[in-house]
Amino acid sequence: MAVREVLLLGNPQLYQISAEIKQEEIESLKPVIADLHDTMMAFRQKWGAGRAIAAPQIGVRKRLIYMHIDRPVIFINPYFEAKSQAMFELWDDCMSFPELLVKVKRHQSCRIVYRDLHWQEQSMNLDGGLSELLQHEVDHLDGILAVSRAIEPTSFALRSQKEFTNYDRSNLERI
Repeated sequence: MAVREVLLLGNPQLYQISAEIKQEEIESLKPVIADLHDTMMAFRQKWGAGRAIAAPQIGVRKRLIYMHIDRPVIFINPYFEAKSQAMFELWDDCMSFPELLVKVKRHQSCRIVYRDLHWQEQSMNLDGGLSELLQHEVDHLDGILAVSRAIEPTSFALRSQKEFTNYDRSNLERI
């Protein structure tokens, strides 16, 4: 449909909690899903990153996540049923602050429950990189940005300085 503007760090809309989606809203959200796809693919082409995007990042305050790694997956009203006690640290990146990396802690594994486009309940067990990714995106639905989860005041770096951070997005190595 259209490449939408990604809201950037500092925009107050990013800190608002998104509304639950009702089943009767599914059809009206299909153009939003297409926009999420187009926006993420354009970001990926420009920045070489981008595996998922949450609707609030394009100004749509609905509990909707679009993920495309090897195929598209739509998460409607996702929530975590369980999270491991084991945590790991990583340099997180975000479409809403593409030049910035933030060192955060995330749960090593989790179980996410969500609705698909047919309103069927689905669940997925996630580990490592996928666990981190969906925790990041669900945070967006709750108005939480990775900068709010920084481990300490020195947990910030510019993407251009990633050689100093042990940052490796390709396999999300532990720090």
